[in-house]
Amino acid sequence: MMDNSESFLQEIQDDLSEILKPYQKQVMQRQRMAEFINQCMRCAGRDDFILLDELLQSKMVEEIEREEGLEGCGRIFGQLRTYADEKVERYRIHFIEDLLARAEEAGLPLEIDFPRLSCLKGIEGTVDFSKRTTTINKKVLKSIDPKRIISALLRAKRELYDRPYDPQAFIDSLRQTYGEILKKEGWAEGDSVPIQRFYFEYVMSLQSKVFFQDMDKGKFRGYSLDQFAVDLWRYFQAGTGGTSDGYALQLRPGRNNSLWLIDSDGEKRQITGISFQKAEP
Repeated sequence: MMDNSESFLQEIQDDLSEILKPYQKQVMQRQRMAEFINQCMRCAGRDDFILLDELLQSKMVEEIEREEGLEGCGRIFGQLRTYADEKVERYRIHFIEDLLARAEEAGLPLEIDFPRLSCLKGIEGTVDFSKRTTTINKKVLKSIDPKRIISALLRAKRELYDRPYDPQAFIDSLRQTYGEILKKEGWAEGDSVPIQRFYFEYVMSLQSKVFFQDMDKGKFRGYSLDQFAVDLWRYFQAGTGGTSDGYALQLRPGRNNSLWLIDSDGEKRQITGISFQKAEP
């Protein structure tokens, strides 16, 4: 009887849960709409026309305009959109000044050659005013708000520069990966290894034994191409001089099957191959 009661009650809960799901979904959607309208009101109250402009270009606007009881928002959104768009276009001439001021406050060495910007080696971006987007290291930020751009640049800096880094250990680890590839392929010392193959093997060399036992995505240690490029640059900057066993790093420029890396001159170049040569005594 007890087993039957438990089964009955569980079935009741499951049935009610299924009935409730679409209702909860509807309530949550209306809460999001209400919060969106409140956010627009807050932006209008403090004349935050940049964020207002971004909000009014989102898909939520169309959903609200179709929602029964909220149709009246359409006319008001249209008026606000025209207002914000005109203000953003007039703001363009002050954009660079504002962005530089905020970068200085954040301690970022920002350089702007509008629409391009750069901040430290390996951190580059482009501002597209017409699309209201900023691209930083290929990541698209749907905003031209200087506050959000600076936040994105700081995130990039933390990811690329605010990590433990030892130039000697780094170059020795590259040398070790290089040697393992030569041994595996039967290539001679000094041969150039294709850079894309090298990058893959190096990333795999960073993985733990646990990852190879269970290749779960959560156990994978990421190492982006941007991190690789910046680590190379920091190695050149450190003036370490070569590997612990006396080999010097060489990067071969080219276009086919290449990767964009930063060379010893600090220039971003397409690199096709990597090798180590015995340094002159």
